[in-house]
Amino acid sequence: MKFRGIANTFLKIIKNTKRVHHTKNNFKKIKLQGKLALMVSACLFSIGCAHPDGQSNESKPAQYQRNLTGSDSFAIGNGVNLQPSYYNQGKVDFAWPLMQSKDKIKTVRLEIEPDRVLQATDWISQASKAGYTIIATYHKSKILGSNDPAAVQQAASWWQQNYERLISGLAKNEHGHTDSSRLIINLINEWGNHKVTPASYATTYNSAIATIRTFYQGYIIIDIPGWGQETYTAYQACKTSNPRITDPKIVLSAHIYKGGYNQGRGHTLEPKDLEDMQKTGYPCIVGEFGTGQGPCHWDSCVDYAKKLGWPVIAWCWNGDGGTMNMVKPAWKVMPSAGSYGFSTYFDSLYQHL
Repeated sequence: MKFRGIANTFLKIIKNTKRVHHTKNNFKKIKLQGKLALMVSACLFSIGCAHPDGQSNESKPAQYQRNLTGSDSFAIGNGVNLQPSYYNQGKVDFAWPLMQSKDKIKTVRLEIEPDRVLQATDWISQASKAGYTIIATYHKSKILGSNDPAAVQQAASWWQQNYERLISGLAKNEHGHTDSSRLIINLINEWGNHKVTPASYATTYNSAIATIRTFYQGYIIIDIPGWGQETYTAYQACKTSNPRITDPKIVLSAHIYKGGYNQGRGHTLEPKDLEDMQKTGYPCIVGEFGTGQGPCHWDSCVDYAKKLGWPVIAWCWNGDGGTMNMVKPAWKVMPSAGSYGFSTYFDSLYQHL
């Protein structure tokens, strides 16, 4: 996800374990869980409109760029996840000054429970004012890993009903209009377990994406199945299954933890597995990564993703509910501390951004 060295001018844009207290722990076989120019230093991932069935990126250099055209372009930089929904009714202190002191963080991924629209509008406003690109994610904890297509359609309908309100707090562009290109939709968090078929995954997402396209024409991030670990299923759903994913403007997202397991490949998640996603021709990111427990070399996987030119988003700045918080105190303990510092967990993740 991050570009090494200094990036050129870009068009403006812009879990085998049960979730306990909304914790991101291990993932194994069963888990319940474009106009104004901007000069930036590192960590930008540019995405344009080329369809994956066109020129392939397989033979391109790792830090590839696609054509950028107007409002269709945006940049995602390396960043951190935020999960504020479960603490003090979402009224939390994000410690933006502390975050802004770390220049590797360019993007925030906000996980939003469906009943937190009012609060999320404020979170998005705060993140926008702080200068971050925002990945906004529909996150219904009760259905993580579900194979029910209705859950994805419900998420698409939620976006349809709430998108305009959610973006109302975004910073204005040079024309005084809401700069909606600063927010990218992540349709739903971690839908589909290790057993979902490529055809079912493609059918479900094609239907939900059609709903999203009634009001939003930007890129849509979709988590690959198996709690973000089934790279080969995602490849098949995009390239070989009947039906296949048909929308040209999606971004595939993997989630990487020590408990990561790739059932489609029959082994613990490995760095080379990410090539499955790369070979789809679609842009890819690591939407979440962290430690936890298990045999997966999560750090090697994340570093390999970076070699492929992918953005990587750490889990998490705050809101894990367990020990995987990059700052302290955790919101579970004190949602509005006023003063925050870095936890011992911080360095283990930040060095991979």
